[in-house]
Amino acid sequence: MAVSVYLPRYYAGHLGLGLSVVGLAFGAVRLFDMTFDPVIGVLMDRTRTGLGRYKVWLAFGAPVLMIPVYMLFMPPAGVGYVYLIGWLLIYYIGTSLITLSHASWASVIAANYNERSRVFGAIQVVSIIGATAVLVLPVIMAKRDGSSGAGDIGAMGWFIIITAALGILAAATFTKERILPDVEGERFTLRDYWEMVSRPDMRRIIIADFCLALGPGWMSALYLFYFHDSRGFTIANASKLLLIYIAAGVVGAGALSWLAQRLGKHRTLMGASTCYSLGLILLTLLPKGDFGLAAVAMFILGFMAAAFPLLDRAMVADVGDAVRLEQGKRRIGLLYAMITTVQKIAGALSITLSFLVLGWIGYQAKEGAANTPAAIHGMELVYLIAPVVFVMLGGACYIGYKLDSRRHADIRAQLEERDRMVTEPSILESLTGDQGVATSLTEPG
Repeated sequence: MAVSVYLPRYYAGHLGLGLSVVGLAFGAVRLFDMTFDPVIGVLMDRTRTGLGRYKVWLAFGAPVLMIPVYMLFMPPAGVGYVYLIGWLLIYYIGTSLITLSHASWASVIAANYNERSRVFGAIQVVSIIGATAVLVLPVIMAKRDGSSGAGDIGAMGWFIIITAALGILAAATFTKERILPDVEGERFTLRDYWEMVSRPDMRRIIIADFCLALGPGWMSALYLFYFHDSRGFTIANASKLLLIYIAAGVVGAGALSWLAQRLGKHRTLMGASTCYSLGLILLTLLPKGDFGLAAVAMFILGFMAAAFPLLDRAMVADVGDAVRLEQGKRRIGLLYAMITTVQKIAGALSITLSFLVLGWIGYQAKEGAANTPAAIHGMELVYLIAPVVFVMLGGACYIGYKLDSRRHADIRAQLEERDRMVTEPSILESLTGDQGVATSLTEPG
């Protein structure tokens, strides 16, 4: 949140790099970096250590994340386009390492359909608490030194570095990874990419995740511009409203996780996307400068937005089980890599396209610039239309989705029986009387 909301504005406005330059920098890096995720995902799935497959990758990702955070949030004077691109690239590689290993590890810990809703709901709650904490900093800094409320970027950077180090250390120290049995003869080929993408259930998730990331990402990129120049809030009050939006996700993640266990993940996500779009339209109709009403609208939006990453990731884990049953292949890291790749594309497009459109309509982002009413109205339309359209499309992707709780329960029962037979070959030997036959039955196909 600190990177998507505050960093682009800081480099475009405070450091004076310009909207187009910053937008292209973020877009170019995300599009280039996305090529790493499938490779990282496959390497994770093929990792074999006594500590597990994913824990070691989480630990490895810590310094790869923290060093570029320091460089991006505490830049020296006179930085330029090359500096921003270089450190952004390393930063996004670090986030890929952590995001992929963390989600893959969670999918191994949580095995059944409803358990994944609970576990990924808990992860979402903790993530939101962290985002809320870092976004408190602009409000604190504004009160302490009477600043404009744009936020102490350096303080945000140090907060991210310290909490990332402590969180990863705690996970690696206190949580054991359940190491699933290997499958005999498992191999990876380039065709596996296409097999995963071409699956109807995974294809729905990929398209939905793209839309559900692009809509809120588009809003994040324009958030401070919109709430300051259009809605009439100071940067400090806009930061408080953003805090409400993020903090509402704590309640939303818990409530929507509970609801998903009763209605199903895909139905809950469809309802959340519809309510999110209606809430965004409501926000634009409220009186300008009314903090109380804006706070209610932001709470609704934040509550519903919590469903998007939570339920998409939980459903990817379900697809991973289906793949392992049907093909005898462990591809959970690759599946999550596809999701992070899609999110990077959406993130690149959200900043690049929204900033380019703002520049095209004549909106000025530089601090102290005076924008015309026409430019501000154009910015309002840019802020509203794309997020509503994309979020509604994301929810619509799950109409007719088949991998529900009943189907997944059947998949898990078959997997657990097969895993038991793999780890207890004596059962097969007693049934077949032949060690060779027992071995062949554990292989894919």
